[in-house]
Amino acid sequence: MAKIKLTKNELKKQKDALKMYKRYLPTLQLKKQQLQTEIRGIEAKAKARAEERERLLAEFRTWIAVFGEEDAVRTDSGEWLLAVREIRTTSGNIAGVEIPVYAGADFELADYDLYLKPLWIDKALDRLKAMLELDLEIKVLQEQIARLARELRITTQRVNLFEKVKIPETAENIKRIRIYLGDQQTAQVVRGKIAKRKVVRAAS
Repeated sequence: MAKIKLTKNELKKQKDALKMYKRYLPTLQLKKQQLQTEIRGIEAKAKARAEERERLLAEFRTWIAVFGEEDAVRTDSGEWLLAVREIRTTSGNIAGVEIPVYAGADFELADYDLYLKPLWIDKALDRLKAMLELDLEIKVLQEQIARLARELRITTQRVNLFEKVKIPETAENIKRIRIYLGDQQTAQVVRGKIAKRKVVRAAS
């Protein structure tokens, strides 16, 4: 515990500090709850998107297995026919934390020969695009979780600091100063009475 001055000024300073900690603590606790709720919601959303992606992937693999044309959705060099050109995000704000929000993506389709590719290629490319979109959205959701988790860690540390250190420490300081000042006042009264008796004795 830091050394404190046992004065009236210090008592006022400690009282002001305690008032401030008690005023800010509920706000921090509320922020902590809000962050926890938002993280749970985003995790559920990311899980739902991942499950949807797995369903599409299973469908995609079934088609490839049925038609036996594994390379149909790839170029001659082995790349996907469909590539992500640009990911679009906007900014959102949760409990004072700036987060990216997935707003879509632009895709680039490689040239391919319609006569050489199977008839189901367009459907397959639609599924591939949907899968890529889900991948990108999941990535953005994971970034949201990471940013909110960082803020939650900081907020939790502050809540613990206020609850377990600052408020008890300041309350203890106030108690110590009050006891000391009370003792000083009592001693002063006693000294005053002794001095008065001496004066009375000297006068008689």
